[in-house]
Amino acid sequence: MQLERVVVRAATPGGPAPEVTVLDETTLDLTEHRVALIGPNGSGKSTLARLVNGLVEPTSGRVLVDGLDVAKKGREVRRRVGFAFTDPTAQLVMPTVAEDVALSLRHRVKGREARDVAAREVLAGYGLAELADRSVHTLSGGQRQLLALAGVLAVDPTILVADEPTTLLDLRNARRIGDLLLGLPQQLVLATHDLDLALRCDRALLVEHGRVVADGPPADVVAHYRASVG
Repeated sequence: MQLERVVVRAATPGGPAPEVTVLDETTLDLTEHRVALIGPNGSGKSTLARLVNGLVEPTSGRVLVDGLDVAKKGREVRRRVGFAFTDPTAQLVMPTVAEDVALSLRHRVKGREARDVAAREVLAGYGLAELADRSVHTLSGGQRQLLALAGVLAVDPTILVADEPTTLLDLRNARRIGDLLLGLPQQLVLATHDLDLALRCDRALLVEHGRVVADGPPADVVAHYRASVG
């Protein structure tokens, strides 16, 4: 994927200026298997992550995924790019666990019964088979995040963007989700505050004040970040 001279500005209603720059001009070629985006809250790393599948569109410049312009070919891009939110409840919309995964499969598997069978097979692959008929509202935080990932991955995207997927989890579940993400065959773009997780990636970018201020081997970028915050 490529970002070509991308700038993102956002309106500031009631503010002294009509717009604020959220992400300053950025050009990147992201080819590594696992790319970590790190930086403080409000730095622009989530904006950078959301550009990849069109949840945020650039004010200027363009974002390309497999040669497709995200702003012009958003539907095609979103077939290739899955997105996992920090809070999984943002993407769990059906009453039961199996129904939620089945919803992800609606364009791929025809017929309600066939989708239910396929959804249960997906759940079994993630160790969630026994929860298939449970209400999504009764799940633990770790189970919800795992279910959200199962739904996203059920359609075999080529890229997964995960926006701080371990932030709301306890240590055990954070490790479980982190191990799952880093073991995926898909290219991973991971926005995270977990520096140990970032260190296990192939490349890291440090975003501060809307700018990529360090880019390279994770050990070097994490060390730069730690030094910058004292």
